[in-house]
Amino acid sequence: MRTVPEGEDRERLTCSDCGFIAYENPKIVVGSVVEVEGQVLLCRRAIEPRRGFWTLPAGYMEMAETVEEGARREAWEEAQARIAIEGVLAIYSIARIGQVQVIFRAGLAEPGFAAGPESLDVRLFGWDEIPWGEIAFPSVHWALRQWREAAGRPLGLPAMNPPEDARGTRPLPGEGL
Repeated sequence: MRTVPEGEDRERLTCSDCGFIAYENPKIVVGSVVEVEGQVLLCRRAIEPRRGFWTLPAGYMEMAETVEEGARREAWEEAQARIAIEGVLAIYSIARIGQVQVIFRAGLAEPGFAAGPESLDVRLFGWDEIPWGEIAFPSVHWALRQWREAAGRPLGLPAMNPPEDARGTRPLPGEGL
């Protein structure tokens, strides 16, 4: 049942028999803006949510992996790409769906990419070719803009949510998530 346990300040899932608290915490998403000769690698989603929309190779971390290992695994699973991580590009808080996203800047560690089982298509896009109206999530917009802003420069502190959506509460129009 949901109750406010003694010493807590919010409702928690609590066992009414033994008092065990099942904490619900945000999920961590890891991904990369993969650049190849000035173009960015995007994947057309083969799964919901937002099937058919373009995204970065990204997904949930697994237990017993680092954020870097997770980003490399996701790039392989979604884009059959072996990537070389350059550093953290951005960290986004998406409070409305309980996510923290760690987005890396990366390049290909070896040539080649192809659609993995979670992608309908994988392509390279120049900045002016990015299908902005078909981008899956607000954080993909943010990460692509940050990639463009940081192009050719060493990475400093990672970008955070834009000021107009500091808590990650505003979905894209029509997103319905």
